[in-house]
Amino acid sequence: MQRPQPQNYILLGNPVGQSLSPLMHNAALKKMGIEGTYSAFCVHDLRGAIQGMRAMNICGASVTIPFKVAVMEYLDDVDDDALKIGAVNTIINHHGRLTGYNTDWLGLVVTIREAMPIKNKTFVIIGAGGTARAAAYGIIKEGGFPMIVNRTLKKGEILSRKLNCPFYSLAEIGKIKADCLINTTPVGMYPKDKSPVKAAIPGNYKYVVDVIYNPIKTKLLKDAQKQGCGIISGLDMFVNQGAGQLSLWTGKEPPRALMKKIISERLNQIEE
Repeated sequence: MQRPQPQNYILLGNPVGQSLSPLMHNAALKKMGIEGTYSAFCVHDLRGAIQGMRAMNICGASVTIPFKVAVMEYLDDVDDDALKIGAVNTIINHHGRLTGYNTDWLGLVVTIREAMPIKNKTFVIIGAGGTARAAAYGIIKEGGFPMIVNRTLKKGEILSRKLNCPFYSLAEIGKIKADCLINTTPVGMYPKDKSPVKAAIPGNYKYVVDVIYNPIKTKLLKDAQKQGCGIISGLDMFVNQGAGQLSLWTGKEPPRALMKKIISERLNQIEE
């Protein structure tokens, strides 16, 4: 009896050395009984990498910084959600035809919904990059109201016009009231213990979300917790967007609890 063909998946980004996706996805594939591997590649030629994906019959790919927007022009199809967001973080190879998807927005929505309702709630989003776009799109889709706050005025204004939502400069954040604050910038990522806003700002919100998952509890979340806010770490978002990728690739429900356990353990080792 012929053995089934291994299902191999890759991560395309630059840099990728710090990524915990291979650890998470390989553990999940093994638990799901799927023979295959997930490997990270530091890409210097995106077009060549996509051609190689077709040539080697790679079943699927994750796409990370800085290629989430640029990769779209090399794909055969792009899912409607990814098209509206303007970014792809997941690729499926179906008999040589490559389709792009976005699970970032879904990971964020699923995670926030576990803590609070989204419909008719207001959200201040710090940042105007791909993650901010995905966050704002998901909130609008769920019936919430996003507001964009960004240090760079031009970039923030472009995003707010695209989504038809208010924009404020970072200097104005102290004047804004909303139900939830979401940081989509890398400010506060390990090893830098920083916050994108002054320590008192989180107190204006019931919930504070940070998409950063390393460290699990950023300075922003620590400041928020001291002021009695509900806090939501980027760890669950990372796991949920990864689970969304695995579900698209395999058609099966991934072991989310195991995925979270694996990443939590590794992050705790890093912090020690």
